[in-house]
Amino acid sequence: MPLDLSATSIDLTRQICDIESVSGNEKTLADAIVAALSPLPHLEIIRDGDTVVARTNLGRERRALIAGHIDTVPLNKNLPTRFEEDGGVRYLWGRGTVDMKAGVAVQLKLAAELTDPAIDVTWMWYDHEEVNAELNGLGRLARNRPDLFVGDFAILGEPSNGVVEGGCNGNLRVEVRAYGVRAHSARGWVGENAIHKIAPVLDLLAGYTARDVEVDGLVYREGLNAVGVSGGVAGNIIPDEAMVHINYRFAPSRSSEEAIAYLHELFAGYDITVVDRADGARPGLDAPLAQEFVSAVGGVAKPKYGWTDVARFSALGIPAVNYGPGDPLKAHADDERVDVEQIVAVEAGLRAWLSGPGAR
Repeated sequence: MPLDLSATSIDLTRQICDIESVSGNEKTLADAIVAALSPLPHLEIIRDGDTVVARTNLGRERRALIAGHIDTVPLNKNLPTRFEEDGGVRYLWGRGTVDMKAGVAVQLKLAAELTDPAIDVTWMWYDHEEVNAELNGLGRLARNRPDLFVGDFAILGEPSNGVVEGGCNGNLRVEVRAYGVRAHSARGWVGENAIHKIAPVLDLLAGYTARDVEVDGLVYREGLNAVGVSGGVAGNIIPDEAMVHINYRFAPSRSSEEAIAYLHELFAGYDITVVDRADGARPGLDAPLAQEFVSAVGGVAKPKYGWTDVARFSALGIPAVNYGPGDPLKAHADDERVDVEQIVAVEAGLRAWLSGPGAR
């Protein structure tokens, strides 16, 4: 289905959402994006798998990278899209409306219409964001075409309720294990119960007070939680192993190495296995282009508590923020829906910034 980039950003959101693109099935949408943008002479089009890049080459002194992923989580009877009203608010309902095709629609419309932006722009629409990190299209593009990641500032269109959210928390998952000795439960005193030994870990987590950490003027709230527990062999055997799966969301003032060291200190004496780790991203709001952007779209920035791909830009030395329509609490929900006024507002904010003299 061809995309009509002359449509409103609301209608374009609907067009994009109605092209199903669950992770691994992005080709049809990527094809449609290439077909819609290729005739535009002010854009250079580059494709890497199902990731599409469109960039201006106007010789400006500064360049922004603006990105969004085109895949979604699986459907659950929430396509095709529809409009609905609730409490006087008009919503577009359906999979992808929040995470994050409304943001992509805004970006596509502006990429097509802003033929002479005040700064050069590299637009990136990438695949496989909702699955394992090694498949992530933005990461693959950075490996294959590092030359495309040259810029002064980056914006990721993740849902942020239409306000700027700087940086992101880091994410760490570990398995904490206790070991014992198996025995018949009728003679439990001759064994060592690993589940009992792991109990202090759960007690510590239940009483843990998460830190609020200020980083470059934004306050990030951390989280340390058990997300899984396993142990036991049979109903008449004292278990010799028990495990608590822990998720740690840590402020970007810490590296993942420092976060791991902290958990080793917190759970001293236990066996700890790192399952997954991702560094966070500092806000980067001290960068001049970032300050001009925040000022242009509202003048207030908030912290991002979840992990997003802004961390990939930050790792490359590019300050990055999240800015997109949609309530993050509705991402992946069966009743996923976006306030259409947020789509309009985000388009207006980005358009004003990219068109205005402050970006030059």
